[in-house]
Amino acid sequence: MGRGVLLVFVAGAVLAASGELERARKLYNHTDYEGAVAVLQAIPDNQKDAPAHELIGRSYYMLGEFKKATEAYELAVAAAPANSTYVHWLGKVYGRRAETSSPFTAPGYASKARRYFEMAVQLDPRNIEALNDLFEYYLQAPGFLGGGFDKAARLAVNIAQLDRIEGHYAQARLAEKRKEYDAAEEQLRRAVELAPMQVGRVLDLAKFLAKQGRHHESDQAFHQAEKIAPGDPRVLFTRAETYIRTKRNLDLARALLKRYLAQSLTPEDPSRTEAEKLLREAGGG
Repeated sequence: MGRGVLLVFVAGAVLAASGELERARKLYNHTDYEGAVAVLQAIPDNQKDAPAHELIGRSYYMLGEFKKATEAYELAVAAAPANSTYVHWLGKVYGRRAETSSPFTAPGYASKARRYFEMAVQLDPRNIEALNDLFEYYLQAPGFLGGGFDKAARLAVNIAQLDRIEGHYAQARLAEKRKEYDAAEEQLRRAVELAPMQVGRVLDLAKFLAKQGRHHESDQAFHQAEKIAPGDPRVLFTRAETYIRTKRNLDLARALLKRYLAQSLTPEDPSRTEAEKLLREAGGG
């Protein structure tokens, strides 16, 4: 094969792989994660680049196949070690493995999650998603696994410098963990005041009020969220989940989840699997 013919062949293969990656991304965005994996796995190994491995990993993550997701993200990070997003997602995968594994293996996975979260923040101190996940790790993990309220408090300052609203939410989470409930509520209400049309902020407040047993106020917040974003899947899911967790309005919770499952969802929404699991908990499946 002549050099010119070889170059044309290689260029054609690269373009074909690029086209398949775009096709897989469209499937992923329509929550067809199995379809996305099938398309990407059909690309020859020597033509898979870092974005292909990353999308395979993200699709497996969404499918709950965390071991396969780990393998794919490790390939993505090996191909692009300076990519903060890839490193952050590798940490997310290890975090999920820690949550779903045995007590013997969970600490090791948790430590890896922390290490990759920290690495992602070092690579890009403005990666707010990595900062948020590292903050939650510090907030939730015991000291022997690298957690701690003091670490979380320092990171909350960094978050606030990048995003004032996220900073209030981080301070609310920290106050709630410290059982400083008045301070937590104040921070959540500040976030709502700063972003009154961000439905997620109202949902944060509604969930907090429900946990405090203030159900009437929580329902008022949910009604406010519905006015801001009528029919938004996040409102349907969060309201149903809150009712189920507080063991009230279960008939309404089931109805909300059925409406949720009938929606056109995106990867940003809770998965259908999560919704179906909640529906079973509420006695509807």
